[in-house]
Amino acid sequence: MSSNKVHIFDTTLRDGEQVPGCQLNTIEKIEVAKQLEKLGVDIIEAGFPISSPGDFNSVVAVSKAVTYPTICALTRAVKKDIEVAGDALKYAKRGRIHTGIGTSPYHIYQKLNSNPDEIIERAVAAVKYAKERADEVEFYAEDAGRSENEFLARVIEAVVAAGADVVNIPDTTGYCLPHEYGSKIAYLVNNVPNIDKAIIATHCHNDLGMATANTLAGVVNGARQVEVTLNGLGERAGNTALEEVVMAIKCHQDLDFEVGINPKEIIKTSKLVSTLMRMPVQANKAIVGRNAFAHSSGIHQDGVLKNRETYEIIDPADVGIEESSIVLTARSGRAALKHRLHVLGYDLDQEKLDQVYKNFLVLADSKKDIGDDDLEVLVGHEKKEERVIKLENFQVICGKSCIPSATVTLIYNGKTITETATGDGPVDASFTAIKKMVPFDVVLEEYLVQAVTRGSDDIGKVHVQLSHDGRTYHGFGANVDTLTASVWAYLDALSKFA
Repeated sequence: MSSNKVHIFDTTLRDGEQVPGCQLNTIEKIEVAKQLEKLGVDIIEAGFPISSPGDFNSVVAVSKAVTYPTICALTRAVKKDIEVAGDALKYAKRGRIHTGIGTSPYHIYQKLNSNPDEIIERAVAAVKYAKERADEVEFYAEDAGRSENEFLARVIEAVVAAGADVVNIPDTTGYCLPHEYGSKIAYLVNNVPNIDKAIIATHCHNDLGMATANTLAGVVNGARQVEVTLNGLGERAGNTALEEVVMAIKCHQDLDFEVGINPKEIIKTSKLVSTLMRMPVQANKAIVGRNAFAHSSGIHQDGVLKNRETYEIIDPADVGIEESSIVLTARSGRAALKHRLHVLGYDLDQEKLDQVYKNFLVLADSKKDIGDDDLEVLVGHEKKEERVIKLENFQVICGKSCIPSATVTLIYNGKTITETATGDGPVDASFTAIKKMVPFDVVLEEYLVQAVTRGSDDIGKVHVQLSHDGRTYHGFGANVDTLTASVWAYLDALSKFA
């Protein structure tokens, strides 16, 4: 096995599940475990068997459900915990007991009411007992991030001598800075005589936003297992995010580390975990966030369209996304608009593109972002403007204590006409004013309003159905102003037989 192989230990089903509201049932855990196997993780920490019958059963079920990953069960340095974990792992193709005890002054003297010598004695006893009940044993030195290096080295030497295959150096409180955590790993590499007999593992929390940086610092200094979760789920501010560590290693190939992850499964796995745990991923989350491969700045969009690597260090396809997202906003330029219109099948000449872009900016100022449906509307509006009946202007007055009235100005056969009318509501008043300007006897058969997407700033999409001389004509209009959309839809239907 390559000395540069970094083992991926996923604890989404254990540490990640400790997030309030993120608990999974056994069936859901099996679904996540199978996807983790497909993703290529080396070890799955499936639960804390002594904590509840549900956790015990989940470890059993996950052990039966997957083949390749080692299945790990967490315990305290307590004999009963270890016995129960061993029983839960009996169906695992390869099982690991993860046992440990606190090693910082906070844990030794305050939490455990103990002393350093007793801590070492308990740690050694736990490892020896676990070694009898599982294929592998991992020892965690809880709160290693705030532990004294000299004492930590004594503990690690003792548990490795007792048979620990992996020694986990957790920054349990997320306190360390990267150089501090990296130095702690390097200290163990250089000061524990038998450290070559075990793999050093990292387990970093994100209380100061340092989890990924600390984990990578640990790997650079000799750790060869990283304990991570999908989407960075975990206690308090979360754990190191699997996707961040994996893609950082893949992007920086000069580090010369190997991981067995199939990155094309990252997005799929992230979405599954987010859905089942009912925990949305923040939009700007690295790698898996909605905006991770989205560009809204006109300068960035132009650069990405010319060469993806101008602003992207990761090909979206590498993590399971078809392509970057060019998000059209008021800051987008003509290049991005032209590109998106081309994707939708519209190749406009420069004059038409300029007009659509002008209308696009007006719409973009009233909406947060512009979707494909919005662009269809803008292009469709430009096509309507070529017809014999064009809307020049209109104004509506309405409210609780006034009679609704509308003043509409049309350009009809090259002439500008204005009419004012009242009605039962602003839409009725607008339609009545239009009917006074055109020589057609029409009947409104249907009027339908619906939202294109969602939100109070959404585009209102309006369909109308008019009958004239025994025939039916349909019209369509859309705008953030529903009244404007209604007038456009009415004129769209009229134009079809004008």
